[in-house]
Amino acid sequence: MSKEKNTKAFAQAKQHRRQWITFLRMCRYGVNNFTRNTWLTIAATAVMTLTLVTVLVTVAAQNILTDTATHIARNIDRSIYLKTGTTEKQAGSIIDDLKKLSNVESVNFISTEQGKADFAQKNKSDLKTLSALTQATDKIPATIRVNLKNVNDTSQLVNFVKTNKPLKQYIDDSTPPSFMGNRKSATDTIAAWTHTAQQVGIGASILFTAMSMLIIFNTIRMAIFNRRDEIEMMKLIGADKGFIRGPFVVEAMVYGFIAAVIATVLTFMIMLSIHDKVAAWGVSIQPTMELYTTYIGLVLLGAIVVGALIGTISSLLATRRYLKI
Repeated sequence: MSKEKNTKAFAQAKQHRRQWITFLRMCRYGVNNFTRNTWLTIAATAVMTLTLVTVLVTVAAQNILTDTATHIARNIDRSIYLKTGTTEKQAGSIIDDLKKLSNVESVNFISTEQGKADFAQKNKSDLKTLSALTQATDKIPATIRVNLKNVNDTSQLVNFVKTNKPLKQYIDDSTPPSFMGNRKSATDTIAAWTHTAQQVGIGASILFTAMSMLIIFNTIRMAIFNRRDEIEMMKLIGADKGFIRGPFVVEAMVYGFIAAVIATVLTFMIMLSIHDKVAAWGVSIQPTMELYTTYIGLVLLGAIVVGALIGTISSLLATRRYLKI
């Protein structure tokens, strides 16, 4: 019984060793195939690099756009204007009800007196404005300013203004809430442009991915055509289908690996080169730069996986279509 177990274990070990040797041979042949045709290799790697750069830049751009839109939207005033002279105590129940809304992050009350002081401070160099303010001190409303968690969603605030009973007693009918007028249109426009830019980026990524797969598909097909005699000989001596197909898959994965390294470096250089210019325009690029730098290892790994996946799918399609094994 023990002898039979030993024989079985020896056979399994021998089989595993043979499989490992076969795998190493496929990898070696695949790497050798990569260096056989320089121009095809350069073309396939360049297109793969362009594809991965497009994907990485698209992801970075979407993150930058989201951060920028959020920053701009947070700076857009979302205020409810109360009658002049309304005190914080009188507005207490309104503030408490606002804080209960799930999308509300914080609520601040600005009295008429504080509003006057803030306005005077901002316009202290404009004597005409200060003179007009002095003559119309009774026209500045008290204000409730609201910060939202989701800055693009003001539906709860709009519904609150329409339905809250304590608010109806103190709201300034002559001054509509800021999120129900022109500023709402500005927020909606920012969100719409962000969504459009994201869709364009995704479309560009899909387009370049398809182009990359097509070029790698044709590269592998030409490699198969050039080595058809060698492949026929391998088939005649009984080579396994996986062994014949394996080197082509490895070759395509090498394209993806090299392209991923180049694309990761290029994307970082692109972001670094435009950082100061776009930051001067008010674009929030710094958080994305910090995120990219901190997790550059994961970015590289993700790019390698995407590149290897594109190469593997392309090569499998090419071998299935043209090897006829």
